[in-house]
Amino acid sequence: MNYAETYTTGLGGQKGCSFRSRTRAVANVFSCREASVPIASFLPPGTCPLLEAPPNGRRLGKARGAGHEVHFVCEPGYELLGPETRVCLHSLSWSGQQPRCRSEYVDDCASAPCLNGGACVDAVNQFICSCPKSWTGATCQTAMINTSSTAATPSPPSPFTRPATCAQVQGVTRCSCEAGFSIAGRDSTSCTDIDECSLFHAGRAGRLCLHACVNTPGGYRCTCPDGYNLARDGRNCKDVDECADMRHDCTREQLCVNTFGAFRCVLVDCPRIRNATYAKTSPTRCERNPCPVDNKGCLKAPNSVSHRFLSVVSKVSAPLPLFRMSVARRLGDTLRFGLLGARGQHLFAVRRSDRQTGELLLTRPVEGPATLEVDLEMTELERGTTLGRYVTKFTLFVSQYEF
Repeated sequence: MNYAETYTTGLGGQKGCSFRSRTRAVANVFSCREASVPIASFLPPGTCPLLEAPPNGRRLGKARGAGHEVHFVCEPGYELLGPETRVCLHSLSWSGQQPRCRSEYVDDCASAPCLNGGACVDAVNQFICSCPKSWTGATCQTAMINTSSTAATPSPPSPFTRPATCAQVQGVTRCSCEAGFSIAGRDSTSCTDIDECSLFHAGRAGRLCLHACVNTPGGYRCTCPDGYNLARDGRNCKDVDECADMRHDCTREQLCVNTFGAFRCVLVDCPRIRNATYAKTSPTRCERNPCPVDNKGCLKAPNSVSHRFLSVVSKVSAPLPLFRMSVARRLGDTLRFGLLGARGQHLFAVRRSDRQTGELLLTRPVEGPATLEVDLEMTELERGTTLGRYVTKFTLFVSQYEF
C-alpha cells in the first residue's frame, strides 16, 4: 500500500520534496536528497535554472538564457562571499558557486576587555569601558588613589556625558543636547545619555529589541543570540539556516536538521526487529523486506518505518497540527491511527482529519530547549484482519527562544 506523509501549519510539500515554512513558529527542516527527474527537463528550452537570492541579499537580473548574467548584492551590514556575477552557460548551467552574505558586525566587547567590573560598550570599530568607582584607564586597569595626602586621579571623560550647547538668548542662557542626551548638572550645562534600553524594557509591545538591547552613547543597538542574524529593521532576529548555507559539521551519513537558532545532525538507521529485516529506501524511510509465507513474526512487523523532524519556537501556541499521515490507495475497509508506547502521550494526540488521514497534534505549549519524541502508527485492516502497519518516528525540536 502507498501512503503519503505531509506537514501541516502552512508547510505543505510532498514526500521527498523540499519545503520552506511561511510561519515564524515552525522551521523548515526537511529537504530533498534525491531527484528522479532532472530539473532542466522542467525548464523552457534554452534557459538555466532559476537562481535564488542569498539570505540577507538580492539577485539583480531575471534573464536566464545562455550568455545572460545575474548579479548579487548584500544588504547593508553584510558582505558578499563568492562570485558577484554568474553566467548562464551553453550547457544550461550557471558558472561559479552560489554566493552568500556574511554579517560585517564585529562585537568589540566579545573578548570582555574591561577589567575590575567595568561595563563594556560596543562602539563602531572600538569599545569603551565605563569604569566603576576607584578604577580608571582604557580598560579600568588602574586603581584610583584617594587619601588625605594624595589627590585622586581624575577619571577620563565618560562617553555617556557631554557638554551642552549653550547660547545667550535675550540675556538668558539656553542650553540644548544632542539627540539621545538630556540636560543634567546643577547649572544645566552638561548632557547625560538617555538609557533607551531601560526606558523601554517593560512589556513586549514596548521593547526596542526582540532579544537584547545594548545602550550606546546617544542611542542603542539590538543584538541577537548565536544562530540568528539581525533583521533589516535592526530590531528583530532572523534564524540562520545552517543546513541550507552549508554551515554545519554533519557527516555524509547524517541528515542536517535546521532548528530555530541552531541545527542538529541526526543519523537515521533502519530498525532491528526479530524475524524481519529492513532496507533503506530514502534518507528518512526504511521498508520491510519480503517475508517468507510461513514467518508470522515477520508479517506482524511494520511494513515501513519513517523518521520525521520538525522545529518549533519555545511556548508555541497549542493545539498545533504538526504532521499528517494518510493512504494514497486504500486496500482494506478500516484505518486506525494511534500513538505507540507511553512516551509523548501527555504532549501529543492523534485525530482524524478525514476517513483516510490521521493528524498529529501538539496539545500544549512547551518551554524550550527540549527534544520530544513520539511514534505514530497507522494500521490498515480488512474485516478485522491486519493488512499492514506503518510507523512514523516523529522528533520535535523546541528552541530555547520564543522567536
